[in-house]
Amino acid sequence: MKVLAAGVGSGLIGETGTGCGVGLAWLASGACPEARLVSIERDAELAALAQELFAEVSAVTVVHGDWSQLQRYGPFHLLALDGGGQGKGSEPPLEPAGWLNQGGVVVLDDFTPMTDWPPTYDGHVDQARLHWLRHPNLLATEIRTEPGAATVLASFTG
Repeated sequence: MKVLAAGVGSGLIGETGTGCGVGLAWLASGACPEARLVSIERDAELAALAQELFAEVSAVTVVHGDWSQLQRYGPFHLLALDGGGQGKGSEPPLEPAGWLNQGGVVVLDDFTPMTDWPPTYDGHVDQARLHWLRHPNLLATEIRTEPGAATVLASFTG
């Protein structure tokens, strides 16, 4: 995440699912001084803790709310979907238009590595992953980050 954040330059970085702020800290540590970062957390207590943690970092804004409310701060040059918007479970995935700038990158982690096509998870076709890998407005790939973990990176082509 730190390397991806560095590539944004003076752009805008967004994150769903601040949690305790670990991912946001990686993003902030790699971001250029001119970059702005906005992270949203649905748990009020965690959002308040992260707001306190980043209070001295003027480039970082932590917001309490549902992941979908982050869109009003965009469009983003880099968007890390960790707390909603991925399409995992019962929620639909977000549509990149309106969320990403042309050439903007979306990052989705916590996938198991693909071993066949189409990708599966828990014995079923992984529709969330297919959404991102086959989306007509994205150039996407999956990278293995650990032996048992993978991340999807996708660039918005418009």
